[in-house]
Amino acid sequence: MQQRSGGWKVITTWLGEKELKPFKFQEDAWKAYLQDKSGIVNAPTGFGKTFSLFLGAVIAWIDAHPKDYTQKTKNGLQLLWVTPLRALAKDLGRAMESALQELNVPWQVGIRSGDTPVATRAAQKKQMPEVLIITPESLHLLLAQKEYPVLFKHLQTVVVDEWHELIGSKRGVMVELGLSRLRGLRKEKLKVWGISATIGNLDEAMEVLLGPYHSNGLIIRAKLKKNIALKSVIPHEIENYPWAGHLGIKMLPQALPIIHDSQTTLIFTNTRSQSELWYQALLREDPMLAGALALHHGSIDMELRIWVEEALHNGILKAVVCTASLDLGVDFRPVDSVIQVGSPKGVARFLQRAGRSGHQPGAISKIFFLPTHALELVEAAALKAAMEQDLIESRMPVLLAYDVLLQYLMTLAVSDGFYGAEIWEEVSHTFCYQHITEDDWQWLLSFLTTGGDALGSYDEFKKVEREGDFYICRSRMMAMRHRLHIGTIVSDAMLKVKFMSGGYIGVIEESFISRLSPGDAFTLAGRNLEFVLIKDMTVLVRKSNSKRSIVPSYQGGRIPLSSNLGRMLRQKFNEALSRNTKDPELIALQPLFNLQEELSHIPKDNELLIEHITTKDGYHLFVYPFEGRLVHEVMAALLAYRISRIQPITFSIAMNDYGFELLSDQPIPLTADNAKQLFSTENLLTELQTSVNSTEMARRKFRDIAVIAGLIFQGYPGKHKANRHLQSSASLLFNVFGDYDPSNLLLKQAFNEAFFYQMEEARLRETLERIAVSRIVITNPEKLTPFCFPIKVDSLRDTMTSEKLEDRIKKLITVNG
Repeated sequence: MQQRSGGWKVITTWLGEKELKPFKFQEDAWKAYLQDKSGIVNAPTGFGKTFSLFLGAVIAWIDAHPKDYTQKTKNGLQLLWVTPLRALAKDLGRAMESALQELNVPWQVGIRSGDTPVATRAAQKKQMPEVLIITPESLHLLLAQKEYPVLFKHLQTVVVDEWHELIGSKRGVMVELGLSRLRGLRKEKLKVWGISATIGNLDEAMEVLLGPYHSNGLIIRAKLKKNIALKSVIPHEIENYPWAGHLGIKMLPQALPIIHDSQTTLIFTNTRSQSELWYQALLREDPMLAGALALHHGSIDMELRIWVEEALHNGILKAVVCTASLDLGVDFRPVDSVIQVGSPKGVARFLQRAGRSGHQPGAISKIFFLPTHALELVEAAALKAAMEQDLIESRMPVLLAYDVLLQYLMTLAVSDGFYGAEIWEEVSHTFCYQHITEDDWQWLLSFLTTGGDALGSYDEFKKVEREGDFYICRSRMMAMRHRLHIGTIVSDAMLKVKFMSGGYIGVIEESFISRLSPGDAFTLAGRNLEFVLIKDMTVLVRKSNSKRSIVPSYQGGRIPLSSNLGRMLRQKFNEALSRNTKDPELIALQPLFNLQEELSHIPKDNELLIEHITTKDGYHLFVYPFEGRLVHEVMAALLAYRISRIQPITFSIAMNDYGFELLSDQPIPLTADNAKQLFSTENLLTELQTSVNSTEMARRKFRDIAVIAGLIFQGYPGKHKANRHLQSSASLLFNVFGDYDPSNLLLKQAFNEAFFYQMEEARLRETLERIAVSRIVITNPEKLTPFCFPIKVDSLRDTMTSEKLEDRIKKLITVNG
C-alpha cells in the first residue's frame, strides 16, 4: 500500500506529534504524487493546500533516500513553486522551512522575484536550493541565462500556486510557455501540479495547465466547505437617492465597532485611492488607532509592505486597509474579520477576500459588507445567493498571444539560442498556441530576424541571427535590454516618490503626477505630501499640513460587475418586487423600492427597464441591463449609433454597473415599436466597428502588445521613457503596420483584444439575445428615480470639481424629494 511508504510514515508521525491528522484530500494528493501523476488540487483557503503538494515531494524524497535523507545536502533544484504574488513567497518559504527543520530534512528553500538581491541570485546560480519559490517573470529570467538547462537538470516537480488567478491573463501564458520548455528539458520525468481555489471552469483550468497531458491529469477536490458568515452593515439611514460618491466613508462610524470587537481586521477596498482615503479617515475618526492601523497596496514601498505583512502575521496590528495586494493566500492567522468596502463585483473575488479571515480548518470566515451607497445592498443579497448556489465565475484562458510568444522566443535567443523545430513542437502543444499555424510560426521567426515587411530597413528590429534552423541573439546590448523588460504587466509609467531630505515613500502613476503643480498636496502611503518637482524620473516631495489633499486615482480602478453577479442581481430585484423576501438587505431597501415603483418600475429578471426623463439638462434615456460597466459602455455607443440612423442626433453617454444613460438636447426616438430592433444582434460586428471607435481601442491595446513583444524599449532603470513617448512610438508603429504590413500578427492581435476583452463582444451578444426574449418596459417618470440617480451623478462627475458636485447633488435630491 502506498500509505505504508517510509516517507509517508515519517510525515504522519510528525503530524501526530503536533496532534494533527492529514485531510483526505492531502492524502489523495500524496498518493497521486507518488504515482507520478500531475493535476490540480482544489480546496478552500486555510485547509493546507500547500502541504498537500509540498509534503508529497518530501515523502517522495524520503522514499528515494530512506537511509540518508537527513544528511543529503546540495541536491540541486527538486521543486519549483510558481506564485503570482511576491507577498506570498515569504509566507510560503517560512512555512516550508519550518516543516523541513522539524522533519530534519536539510533542504534549502530559496525565493526568486523582482525583490531578490543580486548577491542571492548569484549564490542561487552557483548552487540551486532544493525548493525555489518564483514568480512567472523570474522563471523567464532564469530561462534567459546562459546554460540555463543545468539549473533544471534535477527538477522533479513544478507547482503553480493560485492558478485560478493566473489562468485568464498573459502571466498565465508565461507559465504555459515556461512549463513547455521545462517539459522539453526533463521529458516525461516532470510532474506538474496546480493549486486552485474554486473557479467555474476547473476542468478547463487543468487542460490549460497540463496541455496535451491533461487527459491523464487528476483534479483532487477537498470535500470541505468553508464556513463563510456574510453580514451586511445596513446604513442607519437609507438614501432614497443613492450615489457612489463618498466611497463608503459615511459608513465609517459603523465600521469602527467591528474593528474594535475583532482581534485583527482586514479592510478591503477596490482601489488604491479608496484605501488611502479610508486610512486617513479612520485615523481622524479614532486617533487611538495610530500605530495599530496600517495601509497595504501595490504602490507602497516594498519594505513597508513586507513590514505590514510581518506585523499582521505576528498579531501586532489591529487593522490593515488594503486592496487586491492582500487578496491571495497569505496566512495571517490573527485576522478574524474582513470588511469589504463596496461591492467586490464578483463572487470569486468576494470568497477569496472572505477566506483571509479564519485562516484555519473549521474556523468561520467573517466578512462584513459595507455598502458605499444604498443600492449596493442588493449586491450583498445577490452575493449571498450566489455563494449558496456555488455560482463561481469562470476564467477564460488567453489564446494566441503573439506578443508573449515573441518575448519568449527572444528570451530563449538571448540565453543559449534555440532550434525552431524543437521549440515549435513544445509551443504548439500548449493550450494557448494549440491553433497556431506553421505560417504564423514562420512569420514570428522572420519578424524576429528581419523586422518583417515594414521594419526590415531598421537594424534595431533585426534582433536574432538565423543559422539554418538555429536562432540566437549575439548582441549583448539587445540581450541586456530584453532581460530588463521580461514580463507582461504593462501599466502607466510609475515614478518613485521620495522626500527632499531622502527617504523613499512609494510609487505613483505618471499620468496623475503630470496634472499636479508645485505646491499641490496629495496623499500616498497614508501621508500628506506636497509636490515639489520631478527630477530624474523621481517625484520629490515634502510633508504637507494642508487640510485638503488630492488622493491619487489609479488606472484600472473600476472593476466591472461579473455576469454571474449580474444574473443574481436581476433575480434579487425580482424578489424585491414580490415583497416576500427574507433578505435583511432587501427589507431595509423597501422604502427605496417603493419610491422606484411609484415613479417608474422595478424590472423582473425577464424584463428590460427603459426610462425617458426630461430635465433642464435635456432629454435622458436610462436603460438597465445589469451587466456591468464594460458591456454598458459598448451597448450605449451601439444604441446611440442605431438611434442616430433613425434621425441625426448627438448624445453624451454615462454608465455604471446597473445601466447607462444617453443624454441629448432633443427628444430621443426610442419607442415600444422600435425598441426590440434597436437592441437586436443583427449586423452586430459591423455596427460595433462603426459605433465604437474600434481602431482607437485597438491602438490603445497595441501599445501594451508592442511593449510586451519588445518593439518599444521602455528605458533603463531610473530612466524610464515617459508614458506619452511610449504611446507616440506605439501609435507610429500601429500606423506603419496598418499602411505597409496589414497582415502583421500583432496588429490582428490588437483588434482581437479590443473586441474580446475591452468590448466583451461575446457577453454583449448574450445580453442582446436575453433582451430579445425579454419584455421591454418603457416608463416616463416626471423626475429622476432611485435607479437612475447614481448614473446621473456619474455623468456630472466628469465635468465638476468635488465641492461643486456635492452642491449639485444636494440640489438634485431637493428637487426630486
